[in-house]
Amino acid sequence: MRGIFTVVVGLVLASASFAQQDPQLTQYMFDRLSINPAVAGTSGELCFTGFYRQQWSGFDGAPKTGLFNAQMPISKISSGVGLSFYSDQLGQQKSTFFRASYSFHRKIGVGTFGIGLSAGMLAHTLGNDWIARDPVSDDSAIPGNGQSDSGFDLGAGVYYTSPTFYIGLSSTHLTEADLSDVSIQAVRHFFVQAGYDWAINGDKKYVLQPSTLIKSDGTSTQIDLNATFLYNNQVWLGVSYRTEDAIAPMIGYQHQLPNKKSMLKIGYSYDVTTSTLSNYSSGSHEIMLNYCTLLEKKPDLQIYKNVRFL
Repeated sequence: MRGIFTVVVGLVLASASFAQQDPQLTQYMFDRLSINPAVAGTSGELCFTGFYRQQWSGFDGAPKTGLFNAQMPISKISSGVGLSFYSDQLGQQKSTFFRASYSFHRKIGVGTFGIGLSAGMLAHTLGNDWIARDPVSDDSAIPGNGQSDSGFDLGAGVYYTSPTFYIGLSSTHLTEADLSDVSIQAVRHFFVQAGYDWAINGDKKYVLQPSTLIKSDGTSTQIDLNATFLYNNQVWLGVSYRTEDAIAPMIGYQHQLPNKKSMLKIGYSYDVTTSTLSNYSSGSHEIMLNYCTLLEKKPDLQIYKNVRFL
C-alpha cells in the first residue's frame, strides 16, 4: 500500500515541475467544446454533455474526472456560447477548471466555420493526507497542511463542421498561469480534432465514423485514433487507440425523442492499459451522457396595413 502511494506522490511531484495535462477522455468525439471554444453553438442545438471517468481502476489514489459542458447558438448575432466545468482528482492533488466560451460563426458551403475564445479559472489543491516513505516525506514541495492556488486561463480555436465532416485547431492555457503556491506551472496545450461520417455504399443505415484527436504541449505529443460503427442511427460500437497508453472498446445508444428534434445519447468505454501501469491497474472506465435539442428560429410575422381596410 505504501509503495502505491509513493508512486502517486511521484506523479504529483512530477506535475509540479511540468505542465498540468488537461484531463483525457476516451470518448473525446462527444467532447469537442472543452478544448475548443470555436465549437460553441455550431451544431445549431442546445446541448448538455456529462462525463465521468475512473482511470487506472484498482490503483489507490487513481485519477477520477468529471466534466460538464453546455452550449447553444445565438442565431441573431451568428454566434454561439458555451460553458465547461471539470474536476480532476489524482491522489492528493485536485484540479478544477471553469471556462466560458464564445464563438463567432460564418456559413461556408454546406458547413459552419467558427472562431472562438474562452476565458475562465483554473485551480489546484494539494491535500495533507500523505503516506510516503522518507526522505520523500521530508520534501519541502509537499505541503504539510495542504495548499491551494488559482489563476486566470484563456483558450482559443477555430473549427469547421459540415453534415459529414469536422476539423478543429485549438489551444488551452494561453496565459500559462503560474500557481506558485502549489508549485505548478501551466503551459500551453495544442489540439487537432477531426472526424468523418461515411455512409457505407451510400446507405445511411450503416455509418462508419473514423476520428482522431492529437494533443501536444510542445515537447510531447499523444494521438488518439478511433473507428466507430453506427447502426440505424441508434447503436454504435467502436474502438480507440491512444499511443503508448491504451486500447479502448466502446459501446453506445442514441434515441430520437418523439418530437424528432431532440436526441439522447449514452456511451461507455473501457480502456485496456498497454503501458507499464498494466501491472497495477485493470483498466479505466468512462461513462458519457448527452442531450441535444434543435433550436429553430421563430418565423418572422409581417403585418401589412392598408388605409382602405382599418
